[in-house]
Amino acid sequence: MTTRANGLDEIKALAGRDLGGTGWLEITQERVNTFADATDDHQWIHVDPDRAKDGPFGAAIAHGYLTLSLIIPLFNELLDIQGVRMSINYGLDKVRFPAPVRVGGRIRLAGRVASVDEVAGNGVQMLLDFTVEIEGADKPACVARAIYRHYA
Repeated sequence: MTTRANGLDEIKALAGRDLGGTGWLEITQERVNTFADATDDHQWIHVDPDRAKDGPFGAAIAHGYLTLSLIIPLFNELLDIQGVRMSINYGLDKVRFPAPVRVGGRIRLAGRVASVDEVAGNGVQMLLDFTVEIEGADKPACVARAIYRHYA
């Protein structure tokens, strides 16, 4: 279920709130190949499923940065912010990739608003703790703290 916030006061009220999780998203070979083309990272472990079967993970895996980039569209399922003039992605802290995502696997995003603090320019800064979970896996694919700023 999507959490909605309208304006800075409602955003501030989200501090400490668990946003829950998204639906599952399958990681296809087509998506991995498209990412490889966009980033010019064609390492065999990502784009050669036949060779990757004999590799360390037993299958082709998604790029870590592909997994990280999918936080953006998945995050839209968790939080809808309205009533602000501008929202910006301010950066990331503490990004880790504890486990690979095998092609054909499914991921989802879980999020929690760690804090919301006022910033200059009539705005707030949100720290969000994200975990990209892999269906059926003990370890997550990615954990990261994202920083967003919203201005009235």
